[in-house]
Amino acid sequence: MPIGNVSGDGIRGESKPMLQRRHLLALTATGLAAPGIVMGQGAWPDRPIRLIVPWPPGGSTDTIARIFQARLSEVLGRAVVIDNRGGASGAIGAQEAARSAPDGYTWMLAYDNEATNQTVMRLPYRALEAFAPVSLVATGPLAMVAHYSTPYRSFQDVIDAAKRAPDTIPYATSGVGGLAHVSTTLLQQQGGFGLVHVPYRGGGPAVSDAVGGQVPLFMSNVVIISQHIRAGTLRPLGVTTLEETRHVPGTKSFAQQGFPAFAAPTWWAFLGRAGTPAPIVERMHAALTQVLAEPEVRSRIEEQGADVVASTPEACGTFLAAEIERWGQVIRSANITAAS
Repeated sequence: MPIGNVSGDGIRGESKPMLQRRHLLALTATGLAAPGIVMGQGAWPDRPIRLIVPWPPGGSTDTIARIFQARLSEVLGRAVVIDNRGGASGAIGAQEAARSAPDGYTWMLAYDNEATNQTVMRLPYRALEAFAPVSLVATGPLAMVAHYSTPYRSFQDVIDAAKRAPDTIPYATSGVGGLAHVSTTLLQQQGGFGLVHVPYRGGGPAVSDAVGGQVPLFMSNVVIISQHIRAGTLRPLGVTTLEETRHVPGTKSFAQQGFPAFAAPTWWAFLGRAGTPAPIVERMHAALTQVLAEPEVRSRIEEQGADVVASTPEACGTFLAAEIERWGQVIRSANITAAS
C-alpha cells in the first residue's frame, strides 16, 4: 500500500494503522524488520515463495534462477521454489504470474521475450500494468553459432550462402518473437538475405538440437551455449553487442561486420505482481540485491556469459518500457506475428 508524505512531525491526526505503517517503513529502512515484513496478523514471508520461470528446464532463465535460488531462500528465511511454466515463447508462464494474487508469494524471472511478446502476441495482460518491477538481474550478448560440421566459418559465409539460395538455410531460436528471432530478422533486412526460422519451445530443447547438428545455425544468449563454444561443438559467428565481448572472446560483433550500430543485448528481469505491497517489494529487492552482490553468485552468473546488473525497481521498469517500445517498432515493420 503506498505511503504518502506528511508534513510537520507527521504524527498528529494520523490513525493507528497509518502510524503502524510508518513505523514499519522506518524499521525496514534500518534492517530491523528483516527478515519478516509484518503484514496484518502474519509476517512475510511465512510460507514458501514461488518463482515462475516461463521456460522449460535447461534454458538460460532456468540456469540463472537456479544460481541465485538457494541463497535467496536463505536470506528470506523461506524456500524459493522454481516453477517452470514453459510454452508460447514465455507467454504461458507470464500469464500465470499476471493472474496470481499480489501477496508477495508469486514472482517471475522474465526473459527478453516478455518485451517482444507485448507486440507479437495478443495477450490478456499488459506487462507494464500487470507486473511490479523489482530488478534487472543481468544482461548479456546474443550470439549466432554454427555447428562445427557446417561450412560456415564466418557470418559472411552465411550471408553469401543465403544469397545464393534464399530461404533454404535454417536457424533455431528459443521461440517465435523473442529477441533472438527479432534481431536476426533485423539482420536479414539490413543485409538483404533470407534464412528460415525454426522456433523451439525454449532454449533447452533448441540447444540440444544445435549441439546434435539437427539445425545448422542457432541464435541464442551465451548462457546456454558457452560450454559448447568452449568445447568447439558450436562455432561463434557474431555477437549482438556493439563491440566484442569478453563472454565470446575473439568473435566480432555484427556491428563490426557490416551492420553499423547494430545492438541487441539480451536480459533477465525479476518481476512481481502489480499491487504487491510496497514493503514486500522493497524487502524482495533488498534480498535479491544482497544475493546478486555475493562474489560466488555473481561469478557463477558471469561465468555463464551474462553480466550482473542488480538495478533499482525504477530502473528496471524504465528499461522494460524502453525495450517494449524499441522492439515493438521492429516487429511491426517486419510484420512478425506468433505464426512467423
